[in-house]
Amino acid sequence: MSSQDEPFPAAAPDPAASSADDGMTWWYRWLCRIAGVIGGMSCAFAGLWNCVTINPLNIAAGVWMMLNAFILFLCEAPFCCQFIEFANAVSARADKLRPWQKAALYCGMAAFPVMLSLTLTTLFGNAIAFATGVLYGLSALGKKGDAISYARIHQQQKQMDEEKLTGSLEGQA
Repeated sequence: MSSQDEPFPAAAPDPAASSADDGMTWWYRWLCRIAGVIGGMSCAFAGLWNCVTINPLNIAAGVWMMLNAFILFLCEAPFCCQFIEFANAVSARADKLRPWQKAALYCGMAAFPVMLSLTLTTLFGNAIAFATGVLYGLSALGKKGDAISYARIHQQQKQMDEEKLTGSLEGQA
């Protein structure tokens, strides 16, 4: 059998193509990941600082913030948790989530400690984690349309409004 008679080998599925169905560009995906890592670091440091008190609500908020940091690291940067056996499995499952689901998860996780104990430490510590959720939420809205399609839609709506107006004027006459 010659090399021309052999069938082409099947191409391996591209992991970037499978995750590209959410409409995020590569740079925006990296921006969200970097924001998640920085948000995790800010949650961890602020949570640790929040635990150095005698107020039980501050301690609870600090522990929750450190849990938020762990979840952010686990979902966005599993290489930071390389000694945890299930880190890659959790990261793979988190990558399958839709952007709006990640947005709801991250914003909810960041809002809870602030509601529990409203201090500057909890507010600033959770701000970047909340911003990560906002970034994922913005990506869930989709791409911005081009000016030509907006102009066509506007023109069609204008025509329909004129037709309704002329139809109501003829009905009155």
